[in-house]
Amino acid sequence: MPELPEVETIVRGLKKKVLNKKIKNLWTDSPKLIKKPKSFTAFKKALKGRKIEAVRRRGKNILLEVSGGKTILIHQKLTGHLLFGKWRRKKGKWISEINGPLAEDPMNKFLHIIFWLDKGCQLALSDLRKLAKLELWDKKELERSKGFLELGPEPLSRDFSLQKFKEAIAKKKGPIKRVLMDQKVIAGIGNIYSDEILWQAKVHPLRPVPSLRERELKKIYKEIKEVLKKAISLGGESISDFRKLSGEKGGFDKERKVYRREGKRCPRCGGIIKKLKIGGRSAYFCPRCQKI
Repeated sequence: MPELPEVETIVRGLKKKVLNKKIKNLWTDSPKLIKKPKSFTAFKKALKGRKIEAVRRRGKNILLEVSGGKTILIHQKLTGHLLFGKWRRKKGKWISEINGPLAEDPMNKFLHIIFWLDKGCQLALSDLRKLAKLELWDKKELERSKGFLELGPEPLSRDFSLQKFKEAIAKKKGPIKRVLMDQKVIAGIGNIYSDEILWQAKVHPLRPVPSLRERELKKIYKEIKEVLKKAISLGGESISDFRKLSGEKGGFDKERKVYRREGKRCPRCGGIIKKLKIGGRSAYFCPRCQKI
């Protein structure tokens, strides 16, 4: 599932491509992706003619603020990613008019929602398993919604200090890996980056939060900032389905130290990377330099 770096990569791309463009039309072959309102017809009617005035991120959510005080919330879920380009319909399939990854990468060919924008541009959602969701909210209503109010702090915000980090996890008793992935504790971190952060900090994923020493908390906090910033600078991780707005793969793979590297040697100490399950999720770590 796209995590904070992947979502932020898309948001930064959207700011360059879709700001101040009007939504001219919409298409879908999967109306169930629209969760609010329940009807795609109503969703389409409410958006046609509106201008995209701002693009931002909250946790793993992409937010397109449009004229009239409305916000389109897009959560890409497990296999979804947004693409910007031009497509034409041919024999029941959408064909990219732009050469390169949009036309050639199989992961960019599962188009299930398309927004037509000014000047013939299109914003499309490619989603292999059709698990993404789109919702149309009143902007103020969204900010007051339970889902948003329950989200934890943004780890890259200026006010996310070491003290704020400690306060966020202070009353948690579970393993640090699970706590880092809890969106009510910190927004945006998932399976990939929790593993990478803990490897960098030399902390075992099963370590109970109350057992962490001050120096370990400082190291985890530091690595949250550094790993996420590095991943954003490289355009995210494309080990699975994620692609950038251009259809290209992200470049974080060359920086991946432990995630999905079971059985390979740790690049730091030479130990063999192991995998275990925590609450139904996989955790990858080096038992030699991340001791329990």
